[in-house]
Amino acid sequence: MCVPGCHAAIHNQLNRRGLFKAGAAALAAGSFATAARRAEAKGVRVFNRVVDLTHTLTPDFPTYIPDWALSIEQLTTFAENGFNTRRYNMVEHCGTHIDAPIHFAATGATTDEIPLEDLVLPLAVIDVRAQAAENPDYQLSPDDLKAWEDQHGEIPEGACIAMNSGWADKAPGDGFANRDGDGVMHFPGFHVEAADMLMSDRGALGIASDTLSLDHGASSTFDTHYAWLPSGRWGVECIAGLDNVPAAGATVVVGVPKVGGGTGANSRIMALV
Repeated sequence: MCVPGCHAAIHNQLNRRGLFKAGAAALAAGSFATAARRAEAKGVRVFNRVVDLTHTLTPDFPTYIPDWALSIEQLTTFAENGFNTRRYNMVEHCGTHIDAPIHFAATGATTDEIPLEDLVLPLAVIDVRAQAAENPDYQLSPDDLKAWEDQHGEIPEGACIAMNSGWADKAPGDGFANRDGDGVMHFPGFHVEAADMLMSDRGALGIASDTLSLDHGASSTFDTHYAWLPSGRWGVECIAGLDNVPAAGATVVVGVPKVGGGTGANSRIMALV
C-alpha cells in the first residue's frame, strides 16, 4: 500500500533518476574510452567482439571412435514434471574438446589441473586450406609456421596455434572423418616437427586442430600427441569458426568443465577479437 503523496514522490524520484542515469552513462562512456586507451598503452588486449569457435554437439557429430558419439536421455519434461532435465552419455573426447596433458602420458595435468592462465592465450591461426584441398593427409609443417611469421611476425610466446584446414565446414557429414574403404581416416593434422618447433623455439602452450585429431587422420603412431601432451601442454580438436578470426591479434579462451581427473572435456571455445 502507498501512503498519500507517495505516488508524486516516486514520480519525482524516477525523473531525477533518469537525469542521473543519463549523466552516469555519459560519464561511464568517457571513463571506458579512457580506460581502453590506457589499457592499450600498457599492452593489455581490448576486444570488440567474441567469436564462437565451437561446434554444436549432437548425437550425429562424428567422433574418432565411432561408438564414442553423444547420446541423450530425456529424464523429465516440463509438460509432465514442470521442469526439463536430460542426461548426457559421452566420452571426454567428443565434439569440440580439449586434450589434457595426461591424455597421452602416464602422468600429467588433468583437465581440472590446467592453470586458468594457460587457457587464455594469444591466438595464431595458420591457414593451410589450399594444401588440405589438394592433400587430405596434409600435415602442418615448420615451413607453414615460418610463412605465417613472414607475414605477421614471430609467434607470441605462450600462444595457441590453430590449424585452419577448412575441415570444419565438412562437419557433421561423413567427409569430416573421411574414412576410406578400410576404415582409415584422411584429414590434416600437425606434423611432429611443427610441434617440436613450437615447443623448443616458440614457447607455445596450446595447439588446436579443426579436425578430429592433432595428428593427421591416417596416423597410427600419434607422434604429435606423444610429443606435445606429455610436455604439459594442451590441445584442442574439432575447433570451428576460424574463418571468422584474424590470423593474428585475437585471444583464445578455452572453457573447460572442472571434472576431477579428466583426460579431456567437451569445451566451449571462443576468440576475443
